[in-house]
Amino acid sequence: MNLNKAFIIGNLTRDPETRTLPSGQSVATFSVASNRMWTDKQGQKQKQAEFHNIVTFGRLAEIASQYLTKGAMVFIEGRIQTRSWDGQDGAKKWRTEIVAESMQMGPRGQTSASASDEGRASGAPSPKQDDQEIGTIEYPGDDEINPNDIPF
Repeated sequence: MNLNKAFIIGNLTRDPETRTLPSGQSVATFSVASNRMWTDKQGQKQKQAEFHNIVTFGRLAEIASQYLTKGAMVFIEGRIQTRSWDGQDGAKKWRTEIVAESMQMGPRGQTSASASDEGRASGAPSPKQDDQEIGTIEYPGDDEINPNDIPF
């Protein structure tokens, strides 16, 4: 039995770049940084970052390009793939990528000011702008809840 599966949780190092294949299918590429932390023999905390190239196709690519931005946390599940091509200088080039099969976005953080300003300037609401406008739910204080009013 063989298995090719990758799970990555990290932060985007750049905004997704989207292209369209000749078939009409969308492709988004971006990079995710994940950190490894450990304590060495001297008791010093060490930190090492790994950078992963991510490729998404179809609807997942559209979602990634619409909602993900640099710095956003994301969980990617996919498979590892290495592709090769001949560069302009004639040398063989290689690239190892994770082809995403599913994606979960991390907790919502503050989006950059430039992204929210762009949405306001165009007059069209963007999903990134809508995320900032979601308010909190206000619950009544403890003195307003009567246990006798609960139907069970």
